[in-house]
Amino acid sequence: MPPIVVVAADSFKGSLDAREASQAIGRGVAAAHAGTEIRLRPMADGGEGTLDALVAASPGSRRRTIATRGASGAALDADVATLANGDGVIEVAAIVGLTDRAATATDVRRRETRGVGLAIRALLDDGCRAIAIGLGGSSTNDGGAGLLAALGLRFLDATGREVAPTPEGLSQLARVDAGALDPRLAATRITAMADVDNPLAGARGATAVFGPQKGVAANHVDAIDRSLANYAALVEAALGVRAAQSPGAGAAGGLGFALQALGARYASGAAIVADLNGLDAALDGADWAIAGEGRSDAQTAMHKAPWVVAGRARAKHVPVSLLSGAIDPAAGAVLDAAFDGCFALPPGPATLDASIARAREWLEARAFAMARLFFSARR
Repeated sequence: MPPIVVVAADSFKGSLDAREASQAIGRGVAAAHAGTEIRLRPMADGGEGTLDALVAASPGSRRRTIATRGASGAALDADVATLANGDGVIEVAAIVGLTDRAATATDVRRRETRGVGLAIRALLDDGCRAIAIGLGGSSTNDGGAGLLAALGLRFLDATGREVAPTPEGLSQLARVDAGALDPRLAATRITAMADVDNPLAGARGATAVFGPQKGVAANHVDAIDRSLANYAALVEAALGVRAAQSPGAGAAGGLGFALQALGARYASGAAIVADLNGLDAALDGADWAIAGEGRSDAQTAMHKAPWVVAGRARAKHVPVSLLSGAIDPAAGAVLDAAFDGCFALPPGPATLDASIARAREWLEARAFAMARLFFSARR
């Protein structure tokens, strides 16, 4: 009976999407042992590639391009999708992502998430009453104020004038008016997909933990954090909810808070993708599984795609290995406890540009070497 290998890689950002990465690994394994059955299950965890993964896992899905706005406020075209079951899908990284040069050239204090709210409105106009939103990879830190503004909330200063739904504008916020909130939201089931459990504000909040990665200067962290805490209290009072301390409220610069304030269910993006793409069924009877991502570190253990793959494989008593673009040595003990071997690219000293350009070639070669070792041990 031919061996069965499940390949479930996430995207290698800036280089290969999840499908391309999984295919490259699969080719390497197949070359090492003729006749191997390769079961590809491309993964995502709410960040870049989530929309592609969900569409691929749902035959009959429809994707379309909408006119919206990026984090800088500039006009932007972005894809959304409607799955075969009628659920809508939005990928935040495609709208206010870190790869948007116009956004990252704008001071993070003036970036906003209005474009994500406009995408929600577009799906509501399409008749969607269930929407899944992947939160990973955002460049914003506005607490989701832009999203809420696009859906009808008004943010006012002490004189009654509207303030911009940005970290800078929220420093003047005194009142939130929810009277014009889109009524269709009350009948819409929203799922917020992410892999972090941070609250909105405080020492573990969006600004303190993730803000510096997005350009928040050290001397601005406390002020922005205080503004978000005040904003959250006013939004909660206006909507009659409590969400600022909920796990995941700090995801995507606080988009997790805004969505949960609207009643969203917070869930592991990787778990949802795994459920839809049939990962568990693919692992039935498998001899080996390979997970992958662009870079592995301590955050991999926060239910990112390879971690979910490892958990599903362990539950099926299938050996599972990790093939990553790079592995943080400080996370070695954590990763070694979850995977039966952790392997990284490149094969030798290389620049980032070379690593991106040759990722496909190096993935295939490293998978080939891993498979030679695996199948040799089996013999």
